Amino acid sequence: MQKISARNMVRAMVGNHAVAYAVMQAKPQVLAVYPITPQTTMLEKLSEYVETGKLKARMIRVESEHSAMASIYGAAVAGARVFTATASQGLLYMTEMINWAGGQRVPLVAAIATRAIASPWSILDDHQDFVSKRDAIWIQMMAENVQEAYDLTLQSFKISENQNVLLPVMMGFDGFILTHTMERVEVLPDEIVDSFIPPREFNLVDFTDPVGIGPVATPEDYIFYRHQAQRAMERAKGIIDEISREFQAISGRTYGTIECYLCDDTEYLLASMGAWTGDARVAVDRVRSRGIRAGLLKIRTFRPFPKERVRDIVKKVRKVIVMDRAVSYGSGGVLASEVRSASYGLDVPIHSVIGGLGGKDVRPLHMEKALDDAYSNALEDERWLL
Repeated sequence: MQKISARNMVRAMVGNHAVAYAVMQAKPQVLAVYPITPQTTMLEKLSEYVETGKLKARMIRVESEHSAMASIYGAAVAGARVFTATASQGLLYMTEMINWAGGQRVPLVAAIATRAIASPWSILDDHQDFVSKRDAIWIQMMAENVQEAYDLTLQSFKISENQNVLLPVMMGFDGFILTHTMERVEVLPDEIVDSFIPPREFNLVDFTDPVGIGPVATPEDYIFYRHQAQRAMERAKGIIDEISREFQAISGRTYGTIECYLCDDTEYLLASMGAWTGDARVAVDRVRSRGIRAGLLKIRTFRPFPKERVRDIVKKVRKVIVMDRAVSYGSGGVLASEVRSASYGLDVPIHSVIGGLGGKDVRPLHMEKALDDAYSNALEDERWLL
């Protein structure tokens, strides 16, 4: 594949428009749109692309998020490349069809502008909506910044349609923090995206030999299909890394399931997912300047969870502090639970720091304090940043 990193075009975009631009370049044939804050301006931009002819797609203006997923589910089964986006209550309303798409392993892409779930009502950011779909048989990737939101959207189409995967992909990015923040974004030329994501040329049904989709399964068949889904998820880890390397060749930007910062000699590991990873990097630098050997583990792929790679890093450190924007009530921080599970049998304490719920401000100093307290044995197993 041609290397064209020097030809990347630099633009200033908010996150919603960067995702819309990537979708336009991926050339889906069917879009289903139902606006919800903070995703609305993304769909307005996509409508503009369709209206002006920049994107030749069928845009279905549905009456609800449930209908949005139902319509692209059917179009994807019939062979179309498809896309939709939602957030929070919209994702909950979409849930029945989210599970249908996952259970049937239908390749499609949805962007989730993460937002707190009611009640009480909130339009601001946390990750509760995104992680609530962890068992729906979807690949889930989370962006740290606007550049990643653009890049992961392009990669999502290629991952979803890979013949060894064939799973829907959910690309999450923090509501308002990324959706409405303007950043410098390097976008790829259209012809390079065309070579990276060629047109989808397969159907899930053979129209010369029609079959039913989603029939009743016997108990023996049901568990067989679920096992096949688990195997597809495990295969997806390698495919995500493989497609990441292809993307690096055309963009110069490195991706994959996780990312490590200053991990080589780390004793105190901070783990995070999403936009506040930039704040975590600042906190790590600050405590490093005072002689505490801290490092950062960024989880980019939440499903499939990269447990082998996480375990390889955790086993080399003294303590782990996991930052969580979502809670499994009665259990604790969701990401912390995943890291603990991946670290089973290792004699490494895993501390959970829960914050940012409903958009509450969390700054590098909060993470710096957690690292300092871990260093002085003063950090609780679970801390809430109230």
